Amino acid sequence: MAFENPTREQIADILRNAGNIAVVGLSDRTDRTSYMVAQAMQNRGYRIIPVNPKATEILGEKCYSSLKDIPEAVSIVNVFRRSEYCAEVAEEAAAIGAKVLWLQQGIISDEAAAIAEAHGMIAIMDRCIKVEDSIALREK
Repeated sequence: MAFENPTREQIADILRNAGNIAVVGLSDRTDRTSYMVAQAMQNRGYRIIPVNPKATEILGEKCYSSLKDIPEAVSIVNVFRRSEYCAEVAEEAAAIGAKVLWLQQGIISDEAAAIAEAHGMIAIMDRCIKVEDSIALREK
C-alpha cells in the first residue's frame, strides 16, 4: 500500500494539539531554511527544541545532540535531514515516544515512514510544517 499523508484536517488537529517540537537538523545559521521555519513556528507559540550536535543553543533554546538527550516529552519530531538519515531518526523518535515523525518538504523516506507507523507514530513526508500551520490557521 502506497504511503499517504494525513488529510489537511488531520494535520491541523495534530498542530492544534502539538506539545514540544524537536527539530532535528536545525541550523544555527539564520539564512538556512530550517532556522527560518523553526523561528516562524516559535513565533507562533510552539515550543521548539533544537537537535544539532554541533550547536549549544539555537533560537534561545538549549540544543541537544540527539533526540534521546532531550529530558522532556516530544510530540513532533520535525526533520531537516537528507532522506538517507531519516530511518535512524525515526528509530530515535520511536524510542523517545514521539507521536509524529514529520519529514520536511522535499524529504521522503518510505523506510522512515514504515518505522514510524510500526511504532504507532503518525508519519508526514514532503510537507513544510510552517506552511501546514499557515493553512490550519486560515481554516480556523
